[in-house]
Amino acid sequence: MASDGPKALNRLGQSLWLDNITRDLLDSGTLKRYIDELSVTGLTSNPTIFHHAIARSSAYDAEIRRQLDHGAVGEGLFFNLATQDLDRAADLFAPVHARTGTVDGFVSLEVSPLLAYDTQATVEQAKLLHAKAKRSNLFIKIPGTAEGMPAIEQAIFDGVPVNVTLLFSTEQYNAAADAYLMGLERRVAAGLSPDIRSVASLFISRWDVAVASKVPEKLRNTLGIAVSKQSYKAYRDLLEGDRFQRLANLGARPQRLLFASTGTKDKNASDTLYISALAAPNTVNTMPEETLLAFADHGTTSGALPRDGGDAEAVLLMFAKASIDIAALAAQLQSDGAKGFVASWHELLGAIEAKSRTLA
Repeated sequence: MASDGPKALNRLGQSLWLDNITRDLLDSGTLKRYIDELSVTGLTSNPTIFHHAIARSSAYDAEIRRQLDHGAVGEGLFFNLATQDLDRAADLFAPVHARTGTVDGFVSLEVSPLLAYDTQATVEQAKLLHAKAKRSNLFIKIPGTAEGMPAIEQAIFDGVPVNVTLLFSTEQYNAAADAYLMGLERRVAAGLSPDIRSVASLFISRWDVAVASKVPEKLRNTLGIAVSKQSYKAYRDLLEGDRFQRLANLGARPQRLLFASTGTKDKNASDTLYISALAAPNTVNTMPEETLLAFADHGTTSGALPRDGGDAEAVLLMFAKASIDIAALAAQLQSDGAKGFVASWHELLGAIEAKSRTLA
């Protein structure tokens, strides 16, 4: 029996996004059905998703052949394919984007992770990709690493909507929020509108994978949720603070907190664990297709996250007593995530190269 879970999330004020994009998903009408029937109001992508979509399907073969005939290769060919998919998805979400006053209905495309340590190159590629898509409801994903923060600030100043990715802790979230606000403040100082949209993507499940073998049974699958609650409190504090309120008075909108990596990795835990636990108003939860379908089938919610973070500090204290260094682990998870994105990027370009050789 189908669950009312997706609509319940919407009633609580949370946006439900799909963490997947393939040409098959578009061509088959499946994404449209998810929008109409499962309350999906946005979509995220990453190099791994595109690698699987291109390597494991023939859906892109004809277009790759056409791109090759027009001289496109490698990274340029990939961005042509990705932009085509995301333009189509953005158009499907355009009614949501309009209905919500341009708050929701976004899709996301990531800059090359090979530019992670080059601020100017990251900003230039972000501007080019956003201009190439010609869609106002396209986020450009920039990693929220220390090196990425200046690029995030500059991209926001330049008017590019940004999905700050690879955030793991409250401290990293705060740094991303600061970069966003600085970009808006610079726009105001320059006489420009501060209405440039952004989300800050906090990765959840990797916390619990990292500590699964290091903590008592009672603490398993609780760290990611505790970090989320702590970050949610920081998010609410920021929105209610004088700094953001001054910008809001001039037309700024919140950089919404987005819960990412919300597919359950522990087979002994609920397959909707991070969806049920992280419902909160004015936030986003982006989930893998398998998790979306599971939540639509049997998911439930138990109310919204507590405004004050609830038991977050008490749970984090238990992990500290179990010798888990939260700050050090957050830095390690972000570093590992950045390296993983680079590896996925190389795999993606390798898959395109292999397809190109076969189809040429």
